[in-house]
Amino acid sequence: MSGQRRTGRGSGRPGPSRPAAGRGGAKRGGSSRGGAPRGGRNAPRSRGAGRTGPVRADGEERGSKPKTLGGEQIEGRQAVRELLLAQRRRTREIWISAELEGSEGVEDIEGLARANRVSVSYVARKRLEATARSEAPQGVLAFAAPIPEADFGSIVRRRPGHVPFIVAVDGVTDPGNLGAILRSCEGAGVDAVVLPRHRAVHVTPTVAKAAAGAVEHVPIAVVPGLPAALARLREAGVWIVGLDDAADRDLFELGDLAAEPVCVVLGAEGAGLSRLVRERCDMIVAIPMLGRVGSLNVSAAAALAAYEIRRHRR
Repeated sequence: MSGQRRTGRGSGRPGPSRPAAGRGGAKRGGSSRGGAPRGGRNAPRSRGAGRTGPVRADGEERGSKPKTLGGEQIEGRQAVRELLLAQRRRTREIWISAELEGSEGVEDIEGLARANRVSVSYVARKRLEATARSEAPQGVLAFAAPIPEADFGSIVRRRPGHVPFIVAVDGVTDPGNLGAILRSCEGAGVDAVVLPRHRAVHVTPTVAKAAAGAVEHVPIAVVPGLPAALARLREAGVWIVGLDDAADRDLFELGDLAAEPVCVVLGAEGAGLSRLVRERCDMIVAIPMLGRVGSLNVSAAAALAAYEIRRHRR
């Protein structure tokens, strides 16, 4: 049955000398066919929205279309919960599996939806799972406005009294890895995550679910070329620290440098740092492996590196 019920983030030698720088109500009935609401007579209509307006990047001209990262479909209870809590973008509608109606596992989501005047529809589990694009949506989907893309120029510009902490991701293609990286970055207080526009995964339902809501809080900038972006950060006085298994220098030997403006660069799964990205790094460090396994997954490495940097800033 497809009916639905509606209720309202080489070598160990430092690089060249650096210039100093200064960083709804309930309603039931009806049935419809198809997947996510996209308009049309049979599509469920939203009866509410978050309270935030469009986000305009610094320097963006009025009337120009804001850049976005996608992420219109959000899956999983924690991801949807954070979407509603953040109120960073408009939520059009939430789908909950009919068998979960009134259960403790989703009552907080239902309450947040009512508070934000977001329509909730109870749909057949098979229909929800057919619409989902991740493996385990946990009986909850949301449809929202796309995530606003952070302005890289704003990331480069230094705020008085603030020490930047940035993570750049060099060609990670696995959605689960990127989601876990974003979750660790959010937890460690990373200011922004920088992704290359090409040959890398961006925000998908799987990324958002693995990030457990971090996509709603961590600014994400997409750049045409990561080497050029790193060069701009260097010019702004940010130290570029690459993470690579073969490095001679230890991550835990960063010392006082970790308290300086830093961008940690993570390499792709398997391939590691690309040649041009490696050339833009001031130093390359490795996580010491004391067992028989040669390396950590990139998302685990990201968590260690992010919290090691944060440890020096407490």
